Amino acid sequence: MGLSRMDRFIKIVREDHIIDSEGFNLPTVEVLAEVRAYREGRHGSRKWANRAAFSDATDLYQFRVIPNLEIKTDMLIYDGDSHFKITSVENIKGRNMYVECLVKEVKPHG
Repeated sequence: MGLSRMDRFIKIVREDHIIDSEGFNLPTVEVLAEVRAYREGRHGSRKWANRAAFSDATDLYQFRVIPNLEIKTDMLIYDGDSHFKITSVENIKGRNMYVECLVKEVKPHG
């Protein structure tokens, strides 16, 4: 995968909740990394048909491995105004070069 395919800039973040002195629950966002990534939306291809176990995944992101950062399913991806919860993480071909994340779009309530 070349840099020409990785045409999006994303942020990998971890959200946490802190209770302030008055007892209110305040969400906090910690940006762990900002990287270039390739995004593929869900569609009716054979590749997506084989991922039937992840039926709630809406998109796929691929990006280079980030040194000293393990991508986990409790993290989020911010892509512009869209937010995605990571549902699955895979090291592509086990070579520690690229990471593939299946994600589900998080839509605000209200």
